[in-house]
Amino acid sequence: MQLIDGKALAATIKDEIAREVDSLKSEGKKVPHLAAVLIGDDPASQVYVGGKVKACQKVGFKSTLIKHPATISEAEVLEIVQQLNQDADIDGFIVQLPLPDHINEEKITLAIDPKKDVDGFHPMNVGRMAIGLPTYLPATPYGIMQMLERYNIETAGKHCVVVGRSNIVGTPMSILLSRKGKVGNCTVTLTHSRTRDLPAETLRADIIIAAIGRPDFVTEDMVKEGAVVIDVGINRVEDSTRKRGYRLVGDVDFEKVAPKCSFITPVPGGVGPMTITSLLMNTLKSAKGEVYG
Repeated sequence: MQLIDGKALAATIKDEIAREVDSLKSEGKKVPHLAAVLIGDDPASQVYVGGKVKACQKVGFKSTLIKHPATISEAEVLEIVQQLNQDADIDGFIVQLPLPDHINEEKITLAIDPKKDVDGFHPMNVGRMAIGLPTYLPATPYGIMQMLERYNIETAGKHCVVVGRSNIVGTPMSILLSRKGKVGNCTVTLTHSRTRDLPAETLRADIIIAAIGRPDFVTEDMVKEGAVVIDVGINRVEDSTRKRGYRLVGDVDFEKVAPKCSFITPVPGGVGPMTITSLLMNTLKSAKGEVYG
């Protein structure tokens, strides 16, 4: 069993990005600029956005953080989005989700200029992904694709089972792994909470992408020997022995599943660190005009 170290891989890719930013600076070219909009005081969102700002600093990007209380109106958020759309110095921006209940997330997502949608959530970018055009891939799937590629994990002709059908992870993963490409050419089964006899599906899998949001959901009896398991989940479970009162676990019962795997990602330290790194990769693409010119 080999551990896929997302933390180490993320550090490697950030070093690559930093070197490229240094080259852009030395050539007198524009430094990539990423902005983040944070509404409210959700602790997880604050940590995540803070991580993005630190990552920008590490690779030499410019970064802008726009914070507003949860009482801000939907119209005001849409105005912020339009201002960022029109700001020529901003290469990409994200509006951190979730948003307060009175703000329509879909309306906000649709208002973002696809050319600056470095989260890869706009329907135009999703459509470009589906037909294989250059685009900004959703950050978590992009990170997973990097993991598979850089660990030289063979995907062509393999059977991949994706557990979870969200627009953020499950559905885009099923598209990316099924299409032609260096990492791709899989036969993909997309499963979810309504799938009948899910263990029968996962036992056929050479590669399992677990993204269903339930702690320790994928158990050892659901995984065949030699499978590759990518655990996207990050769940808090109570643990009185920990100072924080909880511990983080994935969607996979790691201790029991890992011995059966050829490769597996840990939680934490697996897919998570790659998500922010993928956002940086998308922003660099935007700054260089690689997607929309």
